[in-house]
Amino acid sequence: MELEIKSNIIKTANELFMRLGVRSVTMDDVARELSVSKKTLYQYFDNKDNLVLAVVQRHIDFEKEEFTGIPDKSSNAVEEIFHVAHCIREHVSKVNPSTLYDIQKYHMNAFNLFLSFKNEFIKGTVKTNLERGIAEGYYRKELNAEIIAIYRMEQVQMIFDNRVYPSSKFSFSEVQMHLFDHFVHGLLTDEGRKLFKEYQLQEAKTTV
Repeated sequence: MELEIKSNIIKTANELFMRLGVRSVTMDDVARELSVSKKTLYQYFDNKDNLVLAVVQRHIDFEKEEFTGIPDKSSNAVEEIFHVAHCIREHVSKVNPSTLYDIQKYHMNAFNLFLSFKNEFIKGTVKTNLERGIAEGYYRKELNAEIIAIYRMEQVQMIFDNRVYPSSKFSFSEVQMHLFDHFVHGLLTDEGRKLFKEYQLQEAKTTV
């Protein structure tokens, strides 16, 4: 019961943070959304910083589980990155673009947790995919997997920076997918590009 209540608090806070941004959501807002007293909320999280930390950990656990399974169900690196693109499209539709910036500015423990996840797990996943694609001949052989993996990680973080792509001027989801598309096509050989287009056509047929 205790674990169920705590899990529900984290889930609800995550939904609010993703929709409204972290800074604008208070502990009062979370308690109100859950229809519980603030006193009850503080029995599980003694401050907002700890709640944000728990939400980030939940998000990391979810993404690790989701992305770890993708290589096994993909017959090649291009199919793998195609599935990744699908996941990104699903995620960005639910994320407030200020979320990561808010965490970086106001919740350093949670941001450091995110950085560890980005620099170890995500970077490792990208690098492994790059090495696989180069070996299969679908990615350009002159690519340095380590350099490109780091570049991709910094590109992702940059997208969340409102100073670079201000929300008043750019759609967050459009920026995310436009840069991802640019990144992918910078990797592909002619064979890889042909294969990627085949997956796009297959997806288009299934969504008609």
